[in-house]
Amino acid sequence: MKRYEHGLVLGKFYPPHAGHHHLVRTAQDRCERLTVLVCAASVESVPLADRVAWMREIHPDVTVVGAVDDTHMDVNDPTVWDAHMAVFRAAVPERLDAVFTSEAYGEELGRRFGADSVLVDPDRTLFPVSGTAVRKDPVGCWDFLQPPVRAALARRVVVLGAESTGTTTLARALAAHYRARGGVWARTGYVAEYGREYSEDKLAALRGRWPGAAWEDVTFTTDDFPLIAKTQNDREEAAARAGSPVLFCDTDSFATTVWHERYVGGRNPLVEEIADRAGHHLWLLTDHEGVAFEDDGLRDGEELRPWMTDRFRAELTRTGRRFIEMTGPPETRLAAAVAAVDELLATGWDFAAPLPEKR
Repeated sequence: MKRYEHGLVLGKFYPPHAGHHHLVRTAQDRCERLTVLVCAASVESVPLADRVAWMREIHPDVTVVGAVDDTHMDVNDPTVWDAHMAVFRAAVPERLDAVFTSEAYGEELGRRFGADSVLVDPDRTLFPVSGTAVRKDPVGCWDFLQPPVRAALARRVVVLGAESTGTTTLARALAAHYRARGGVWARTGYVAEYGREYSEDKLAALRGRWPGAAWEDVTFTTDDFPLIAKTQNDREEAAARAGSPVLFCDTDSFATTVWHERYVGGRNPLVEEIADRAGHHLWLLTDHEGVAFEDDGLRDGEELRPWMTDRFRAELTRTGRRFIEMTGPPETRLAAAVAAVDELLATGWDFAAPLPEKR
């Protein structure tokens, strides 16, 4: 089998899937070095930078570059071909020995580059998936996606609320409900509240110095909260990469902004900046009414629960986050939460249509 010095794979990767990765790995096996060119149109809703970053992560041993290509596809129009080639050559000016595609236009592409054209699995027999199919039905194509793409597409649902209002109970119940649906949903993730783990560690460290220490002896500073928020984000990202199309989080970095008010007072801009980096889609606010306060050794704010519920509601509203209030007994809350999550999933992923193609 002929080997090449420098090969090229190009495509929209909107988004990248198993068929793309098979193409890249096949080309890589036959080339001394390989360049992957990601071409995105301005009308598309997944940023070029994200697609380049995903491809670099998944294929760390190849060169991945990106370019904006706002010319529609028409394989029968030489003028259109010229416009595309101007973009391609500007992005990849080096000499090419082979171009690898799964498309019928590969032969013309190779001719225009003065390179061999290598066709790889044009009938999609090894990986029956396409970018069009992923955009139409991400859930049905979930197993064809790599971890960074799954993390970007997963719908993230946050359960938040004041102390002892059932946030953990509801978040765990939701994860169990969706896992029970089986199939791709069996991998539905649950992310615990890192702030609680952090609090337990602070209390344990204090007791290491002072065995009689209790929760009321623990103090927080404003510098504790960016670490809590960032770790919460990091754990969510890891869970989203390994999970199903939905992820359930017991609190989040946004909630940490209100917990900062609760324990320190005022606001911490760094915590708010970290919270804004997280890509959540729905918040479920657990009401304190009708929920008995349970002191588990890390709680001391029963009288503050109405204030915290109001603060969460006010901040969710002020920042334009989509939220629903959870009231009533646990079974009522779970049913309402499932209905809200199903509605979120039913709205789909809103991929913008790519530029038209004529082949």
